[in-house]
Amino acid sequence: MSYDWKNILLKPEDPIRDALELIDRESLRIALVVDDDLRLLGVVTDGDVRRGLLRNLTLASSVSEVMNPNPLTAKLGTARKELVKFMEKEQLLAIPLLEDGVVAGLETLQRVGAFSKYQNPVFLMAGGFGTRLKPLTDNCPKPLLKVGNKPILEIVLDSFVKAGFVNFYISTHYLPEMIREHFGDGSKWNVNISYVHEEKPLGTGGALGLLPADIPDLPLILVNGDVLTNVDFERVLEFHNKHNAAATMCVRDYEYQVPFGVINGEGNKIISMVEKPVQRFFVNAGIYVVSSQIRRSVSQNSRIDMPTLLEQFISREANVMMFPIHEYWLDIGRIEDYHRAQTDILSLEF
Repeated sequence: MSYDWKNILLKPEDPIRDALELIDRESLRIALVVDDDLRLLGVVTDGDVRRGLLRNLTLASSVSEVMNPNPLTAKLGTARKELVKFMEKEQLLAIPLLEDGVVAGLETLQRVGAFSKYQNPVFLMAGGFGTRLKPLTDNCPKPLLKVGNKPILEIVLDSFVKAGFVNFYISTHYLPEMIREHFGDGSKWNVNISYVHEEKPLGTGGALGLLPADIPDLPLILVNGDVLTNVDFERVLEFHNKHNAAATMCVRDYEYQVPFGVINGEGNKIISMVEKPVQRFFVNAGIYVVSSQIRRSVSQNSRIDMPTLLEQFISREANVMMFPIHEYWLDIGRIEDYHRAQTDILSLEF
């Protein structure tokens, strides 16, 4: 955050004079009134103070007499675009962020509306053959197939660019020249794009070994180039950093309904019956954040898939986390998925 919210805390018995001095000193136009456990009791703005003085209160009066005891708040971790939309709708310049009722931050419209830039490398996997999408991929790499009026990979790139990411690496194998020709060096998007080429398919994790040694020493985001999603990548990265994770895998909730009645028994005796039960699983969404340690562990031209790579670190008791995503997500692996994407793109915000 641009400012330290801990500097704008008041107790309800503090004098109005303290609130005015604090608001003026911190330039946030707001102070937060909390109890000893940091639970939010109210907020005070300079407008609240003015209205109190017009009611003949004095600067020695307590802030509890002028504070708004029912302020609008947001949950810690709310996506930036949601905060902007909400704050503009409610005409708020600042909003307290709560976690289980306790003050955990403050966002200002000036900060959330500002365009942040992330130096974290973003690795887009674009080397697949797209075999299941033939004949569409006979003369076109799958990442360049258009959904709406843009190639799949460009939609993914745009999502990262709008979130403030500027350093991109694209892994190629099948028809690499077409991908290079379309994206170039990234100047069209005011970002940097470099390429690594797999002479032979190395799996979703093996291409990490081809990355140059001088890339930023920051957590790297790796995304399959055929995933259509509007997930908030900033929140994924914040989650990874907050938990000091070695790696974070994005996962989706997946339901499967058994089409028959399921019988549970002991020997030949039926114990229970469940008619067409629904089973729920978390499935891999093809989006990862990996630490520099994991990235550097992959040797050049070694073949390995990301799940296998993460399993190796899990066996060493590394902190590998999962981040459930609830936003739109579609793996465009089959013809029917591609046709569905053409319909979905019309109603989605990318």
